[in-house]
Amino acid sequence: MPPTTPRPQRPRRRHLGALAAAFGLVAGSLGLWAANSSASPTRAAVPTPDHVVVVVFENHAYNQVIGSSSAPYLNSLVAGGANLTASYAETHPSQPNYYALFSGDTQGVTDDSCVDVGFSDAPNLATELTAKGRTWASYNESLPAEGSTICKSGKYRQKHNPWFGFGNVPTSTAHTFDAFPTDYTKLPTVSFVVPNMCSDMHDCSVSTGDSWLKKNLKGYADWAKTHNSLLLVTFDEDNRLSGNRIPTVLYGQPVKAGSTSGTTYNHYDVLRTIEDMYGTAHAGNAARGKDITGIWNS
Repeated sequence: MPPTTPRPQRPRRRHLGALAAAFGLVAGSLGLWAANSSASPTRAAVPTPDHVVVVVFENHAYNQVIGSSSAPYLNSLVAGGANLTASYAETHPSQPNYYALFSGDTQGVTDDSCVDVGFSDAPNLATELTAKGRTWASYNESLPAEGSTICKSGKYRQKHNPWFGFGNVPTSTAHTFDAFPTDYTKLPTVSFVVPNMCSDMHDCSVSTGDSWLKKNLKGYADWAKTHNSLLLVTFDEDNRLSGNRIPTVLYGQPVKAGSTSGTTYNHYDVLRTIEDMYGTAHAGNAARGKDITGIWNS
């Protein structure tokens, strides 16, 4: 009887099938992770300051201020804090940039005309902070009275105060600048300081605005350096001659002194960074923004 030829072994399909399924599961998970990472940037390592004060100046390009002998105080903050060398505004003219910085969207505002008070209920920094049990307020130079929604008065302009456009932000959180506390522990978690049309460099010189900043915010800046707090100085837009590149300077204990970042940032990225400091939701285009990194102390 001739020897029997051994039959070739059949593949163990159950095991191979299971292995293929496992690889498919891993690949699918990686694909989902990649898609999610692309759609929504992950939260970077940002500090959680006890207080953030944002000061917004007007209509000057980066090279008109940074390194200028007309702004000695602001440049001293650069030396002791952080300088964003590729910071950009969103558009022109002024008002839409304030809405972008506060709510992640220009909210359909395209000019500097007075807006209807409370015309929008879109999410914004104030509502997000409140939802997290944090506090918010604005301090507006030359505002004629606490919570006043007037369009213009003397050197005050509503167009630089976007919070009045939101029906979900109490007007009682809009203060005159005289109400800015001298006991900085009484500041809200995040506050915006808006100088008037002269102090913000719009109608007056860079040196005028720089002197105003030193006179009115140096006390807070010095205190912030030792009290886990942050001063953020930025501009609404440039002079229309520099591609909307603007100065943005950060100063305080969480900031690495003398640091510089050449990463491109905009108003939406500034908003997202503040949101991520307190773990809030992301308003509008801040959801696709990125955190400011590389300038923080460990």
